[in-house]
Amino acid sequence: MPRLRPLLKPSRSLRIRLLVGTLIWIMATIAIAGWGLAELFRRHVAEQFRAGLVIQLDQLTANLAIDQAGIPFLSAPLSDPRLRRPLSGLYWQIDSLGNSHQSPVPGALRSRSLWDDLLIVPDDTPIDGDIHEYQIKTSDGAQLGLIERIVSPAEQPEQSYRLMVAATTDLITEPAERFNGMLMWSLGVLGMGLLAAAIAQVYIGLRPLGHLRRELAELRDGTTQGIEGSFPAEVQPLVDDFNEVLSHNARIVAHARIQAGNLAHAVKTPLSVLANAATRPDPQLPQLVKEQVAAAQRQVNYHLARARAAGSSGVPGLRSRVRPVVESVIRVMNHVHRDKNINASLGTGDVEPVFCGEEQDLQEILGNLLDNAWKWARNCVDINCHSDDKTLTVLIDDDGPGLAPELRQSVLVRGMRADEQVPGTGLGLAIVKDLVELYHGSIDLESSPTGGLRVRLTLPTAAA
Repeated sequence: MPRLRPLLKPSRSLRIRLLVGTLIWIMATIAIAGWGLAELFRRHVAEQFRAGLVIQLDQLTANLAIDQAGIPFLSAPLSDPRLRRPLSGLYWQIDSLGNSHQSPVPGALRSRSLWDDLLIVPDDTPIDGDIHEYQIKTSDGAQLGLIERIVSPAEQPEQSYRLMVAATTDLITEPAERFNGMLMWSLGVLGMGLLAAAIAQVYIGLRPLGHLRRELAELRDGTTQGIEGSFPAEVQPLVDDFNEVLSHNARIVAHARIQAGNLAHAVKTPLSVLANAATRPDPQLPQLVKEQVAAAQRQVNYHLARARAAGSSGVPGLRSRVRPVVESVIRVMNHVHRDKNINASLGTGDVEPVFCGEEQDLQEILGNLLDNAWKWARNCVDINCHSDDKTLTVLIDDDGPGLAPELRQSVLVRGMRADEQVPGTGLGLAIVKDLVELYHGSIDLESSPTGGLRVRLTLPTAAA
């Protein structure tokens, strides 16, 4: 069975999404506002309609009188001229409810506007003075709103009369319809204005994205090295971060080129020596090959470590736990220098320290530093790690002979060694220094409280 495609696919255009969402919101808001205004106006007209009927009923009640023969009459005509015009839409009527001596008389008195019609209401008897409301129809089908009141005149307390006033409900529906028509046109014009404003706002608001797209096209074509121009506050951080990524990538590429050149230059000499030795018989050739291959391997490792660290530095999301790395390096040092029986201690404080970088780089840094500490220590090496919001600090103390202050900077230079009697290449601390600087950290050599050398290592940290 073929898979059915959805009828409405979500648009990939941000402009269309914003416009459709705004249009739906405007239509819903205007519809709700229109319904609310129309309902409020209808209720207002209905209240005015009822208030008018009550005024007419009060006037009718006040003018009701009884003559000496017991016949009801109006002491004065009601003021509204519509009551004297036939079928005008406004009517009054008085029914005599009768008593033990008289029978009920519907329409004992009525307005001229009723002509020959009568107002017929449900047969009920409201409490004297109360007002009841009804919806009735005339003989020709016209809808009327009617209110009634039962009164007993002081002249004939035993006689009751039903006083009624009615008016056509067109007095409610017609104003409401006219108002709804004007309201519809007004809200339509308002909606078109809001829609035009929304379209203008969306196009003006998204204009910086068009500028950004053009800048990216120029960047792709190679005409610019970054995104230039001023952008809104909501977009500018994104542009700045993107430019930073571009700068970081450019630095990585430039650094890789430099490292490739340095590596080529570093292995050129061992290769030349090997090439010259291969052209003539020499009994020392195996030893020479071994030495030059080892030298080339050291140079390759050195430059590869720098290239790897340069690529990892500044990359977001990298985090490595420090304690497992230190414990792993300590185990390796105890195995490599098992003849010295060094007592190593590790302290990390209450907060688990985390390095913001590659774990392999951290192993390279700590491996060289701890290897140097194991070489010179007599009995113990103390490692303490602690971190705050931005900085990871590692203190490495040994109880060896220490290092004279005037030599502490020179041993960090590539190829320099403090003591030629101890095996080494002079690259270990130089590799550490280069890696630390690539991570924007620092390394300092100080006097240790244990009597030997203290290495203070500072690196960027990450949230634990």
